[in-house]
Amino acid sequence: MPAVRRSARRDALLPDAQVHSEGFRQTREARRGALIEDYVELIADLIEDGNEARQVDIAARLGVAQPTVAKMLARLSAEGLVSRKPYRGVFLTEAGRKLAEESRARHRTVEAFLRSLGVSEETARVDAEGIEHHVSAETLAAFRRAMKTP
Repeated sequence: MPAVRRSARRDALLPDAQVHSEGFRQTREARRGALIEDYVELIADLIEDGNEARQVDIAARLGVAQPTVAKMLARLSAEGLVSRKPYRGVFLTEAGRKLAEESRARHRTVEAFLRSLGVSEETARVDAEGIEHHVSAETLAAFRRAMKTP
């Protein structure tokens, strides 16, 4: 069986394997954290809107079944991000509030940057919801600098 030859052109296009794998690792990590961030951000919004976040409201807002929410709330509780009270709602711990605010800040920056490019308000809001979980601090800083530049 002949040896597989790698194209010199292909090698030039691909970064070093370790560098390449780091990008994929960061993406996987962001995906894992995205759902948690979405939940704590929504819980913070519901609390601010009505002083309480109930499982039924979370399920309705996320478009998922209540058992799905219950499972995630158990995970968030185990990670110290929320506290639950019987016959009451879900409340953020200090760590949960901090994570929600960090996520909101990233979202606001990404959304503002997209709007500065001429993206419609609705599209910017929806796109920022996904991008906010994957954008690095360096890129966020560049977005902020670009928005300050006339």
